[in-house]
Amino acid sequence: MPLLPGTRLGPYEIQAPLGAGGMGEVYRARDTRLGRDVAIKALPDAFAKAADRLARFQREAQILASLNHTNIATIHGLEEHDDARYLVLEYVPGETLAERIRRGPLTVEESLEIARQIAEALEAAHEKGVVHRDLKPANIKIAPDGKVKVLDFGLAKETSADTSDPDAMNSPTLTVASPAFTRAGVILGTAAYMSPEQARGKPVDKRADIWAFGCILYECLTGRMAFGGETVTDTLAAVVKSEPDWRAVP
Repeated sequence: MPLLPGTRLGPYEIQAPLGAGGMGEVYRARDTRLGRDVAIKALPDAFAKAADRLARFQREAQILASLNHTNIATIHGLEEHDDARYLVLEYVPGETLAERIRRGPLTVEESLEIARQIAEALEAAHEKGVVHRDLKPANIKIAPDGKVKVLDFGLAKETSADTSDPDAMNSPTLTVASPAFTRAGVILGTAAYMSPEQARGKPVDKRADIWAFGCILYECLTGRMAFGGETVTDTLAAVVKSEPDWRAVP
């Protein structure tokens, strides 16, 4: 059941929902002890007691704690209230890159400035051995001052993880065009931004993030996805076999 405005989780008072997906529900909340806004990420009720989801939640917290970069949203803590765990994250005001692109293509100058900041965030993560694996415009926030923040490391993995653990290499979740739509038992990522290796269900490394970065830059410049289709299958086929329409790039 979604958290309603006014709900208290310890010192945190829920103010409004920010988004939802298979990896968690995110809310803006008020830290009543420190007098600041934060983002609360909680597991959906259906997965609140699932051991694999709780383990992934714990892993997300540890990965975020290992990263310290101005273009990556920080974590304040992993808390527990009434047997439910939740992440306390930096609240980033502004719109997502997906919302910005819906208004039309960005200028070359805007695109390159946003891309530079995304690239710096990825470089910092990769230097720590962390692969995001779900980089997309909906997971990138643009603050009113122009600062870019990469969000949602819920599907991230550490390249030093035990490769004998299937979940360390692949995730049983596929997120398609709608950030809220997930399907269990398939492969990881958001279809339009998957690398061919992800689309084939193979192990991936930091090059998957670089591929997604290219897809995002293309979308900034053109206002449309580099790879698309009417269904997830069509989109994955385009990723594996097709080229973007390079004529659309200014």
